[in-house]
Amino acid sequence: MTETGLLIGTALFIALTHTLIGVDHYVPFIALSKSNNWTLKKTILIVLLCGIGHVLGSVILGIVGITISANISALINVENLRGTFAAYVLVAFGLVYTIYGLRAAIKNISHSHIGQDGKSFTHTHGFGVTEHQHKKNNALWGLFIFFVLGPCEPLIPILMYPAATMNIFTIVMVTICFAVVTISVMLFMTILGLKGLQLLKPGKFARYAHAIAGSVILLCGIALLTLPV
Repeated sequence: MTETGLLIGTALFIALTHTLIGVDHYVPFIALSKSNNWTLKKTILIVLLCGIGHVLGSVILGIVGITISANISALINVENLRGTFAAYVLVAFGLVYTIYGLRAAIKNISHSHIGQDGKSFTHTHGFGVTEHQHKKNNALWGLFIFFVLGPCEPLIPILMYPAATMNIFTIVMVTICFAVVTISVMLFMTILGLKGLQLLKPGKFARYAHAIAGSVILLCGIALLTLPV
């Protein structure tokens, strides 16, 4: 096997394992898609955009490093800093979304009042359409920012080897293969998770969908900060 073939094979394997192990690559999409009733088409589009941003950030850093002849340890340190910052962004995002979800759930709890005619009636205090749409847009931007900031650490070492010999073809092929596998696995795991959730009946917990989604995202962020993923 040629060096190019070996590097491409390594890129494919690392992209597959890195994305599967990193639950933050798909769990937030599953949680937000389910809680916001996104269509499958919309979910796929969001995953694609976030996935491209996720890989592109590390590619740009790698290209800059190659251009200025930076050593690999310096680039990995930058990626680690990006990863830590992105994890804190995910924690903050999850916490805020959980609070929003709990507030929405409380406002949607039915309760009774006595009318002027002496009869009891039941109603809920829900969010207005404008406020709810604003929160949904914030959720999308929060997710996109996390993935743009979140690095693909394994990509940097794979890029630096062909860069040492200035093999442009190998650099391009490794980047494309890594990106395609990473985004494909993100899509596959997201769709698989959504199909699995369709088997569950939310019942009385439906109004807590946003709070549950926020809690799941919060736990993903904490896992990134505490676990070697």
